Amino acid sequence: MAAKLTEIRWHGRGGQGAKTAALLFGDAALAEGKYIQAFPEYGPERTGAPVQSFNRISDRPITIHSQVKSPDVVVVLDPTLIGPVDVTAGLAPDGIIIVNTNQPASVLKEKMHLNGRRLFVIDASKIARETIGRDIPNTPMLGALVRVTGLLSYETVMDDTRKKIEEKFKNKPEVIEGNLKAIERAYNEIQSE
Repeated sequence: MAAKLTEIRWHGRGGQGAKTAALLFGDAALAEGKYIQAFPEYGPERTGAPVQSFNRISDRPITIHSQVKSPDVVVVLDPTLIGPVDVTAGLAPDGIIIVNTNQPASVLKEKMHLNGRRLFVIDASKIARETIGRDIPNTPMLGALVRVTGLLSYETVMDDTRKKIEEKFKNKPEVIEGNLKAIERAYNEIQSE
């Protein structure tokens, strides 16, 4: 999948970490020598408001500099966005969608009318509460994305994320370890239909 340009769109709500997850993914891609873009869509967002972030990853230079309109992968951090926001807009017919939900994939696939698109589900909120102590599903969703797409190695993501989180939370080892455990659990627990 990485030989071509792969575009990823993250959907979440302000405060759930969609921007941070896209940036962590981008940093890990750089550590692997990939070409990468990682950027949020800014507007009057506030905690709880719908937000989007984006990634582009390639083995070649990326010359596109616009919002991701036709993603290959969609990551949904908040399942309440499904319906009010068309999270599948522009998603390739053989695209991948990863949703943070406690619903079975079969139920969600029928509800979303995915028609050939591949759906993966993970209860990232539960994992975040159990590992981090707060419902911030971004790092579990990062782990799920890495597992499903294979765009980056698990080891690189873990090593690079540890470095980034250690910079920010150097005096909070429980936050560092909790986030790394969240990535590991989601990587191992992601399910498809």
